[in-house]
Amino acid sequence: MPAKSKAQQKAAGAALAAKRGEMKKSQLKGASKEMEKSMTEKELRDFATGKQKGKPDHVN
Repeated sequence: MPAKSKAQQKAAGAALAAKRGEMKKSQLKGASKEMEKSMTEKELRDFATGKQKGKPDHVN
C-alpha cells in the first residue's frame, strides 16, 4: 500500500530507519513513532517507496 502524501512517505521512512537500527527510536515523533510500533519492516518499505511527484504535502 503506497503512501498518499509526501508527509506519510517521510514518516514511514523515518520509522523504517528506526526499525533497522539506523536511527534511534527515541528520535521519532508523532506518526512515525506509531508506524514503527505497528508496522512490519516490509510494510514500512512499501509505504515509504515510490515517487513523490504529484502527491500532496498532507492528506486529511
